Amino acid sequence: MVAYIFDTILSKGVRQGQIPARTQSARDWFRTTAKSTKTTPGHVIKEADKTQYTSTSNIGRMYLFQYDAKHKKTLPYFDQFPLIFPIRKAKGGFYGLNMHYLPLRQRAMLMDALYTTVNNTRYDESTKLKLNMKTLSGAAKFKWFRPTVHHYLTKQLRSRFVEIAAADWDTALFLPLARFQGASQNKVWQDTRKKVS
Repeated sequence: MVAYIFDTILSKGVRQGQIPARTQSARDWFRTTAKSTKTTPGHVIKEADKTQYTSTSNIGRMYLFQYDAKHKKTLPYFDQFPLIFPIRKAKGGFYGLNMHYLPLRQRAMLMDALYTTVNNTRYDESTKLKLNMKTLSGAAKFKWFRPTVHHYLTKQLRSRFVEIAAADWDTALFLPLARFQGASQNKVWQDTRKKVS
């Protein structure tokens, strides 16, 4: 079960005194541990605990899902398994920050900045990011958000959303779940760096 993947890492971290998201050292520990964890996005979606499945997404929470881009024949590339924080509704779908578009270092930098917008520090089912374009566009600390913004059409979803608990954000952030179609991950990350520099 995917819950086992997250629970194992979470339990190990807590045993070592690493309480999720509360300190920079804890964030770094969970991210480093996740990088060396072997799993696939299909496994995470297929084996998710039934309480993690949802047919809707809420702004400020983290989700993983399978996606088939409508214009994949003309797009240079797209992520088949986005890991996103929705930021606003859009016609036929929504806009979200897909963290997979960032190289790992920049991903960590953006996530650390996003933590400053949480509505509480309990990191439980009530915790979410307070996100909107005005906030993201208005501070230099969020500069890496632009390459992550993508429009997702509800009709193109190929799975339900798997909601990632706030305590597991840092683990999910660094799990090897991206599956880019049309280009290598290195090419995507190279383009991302160019867009921000």
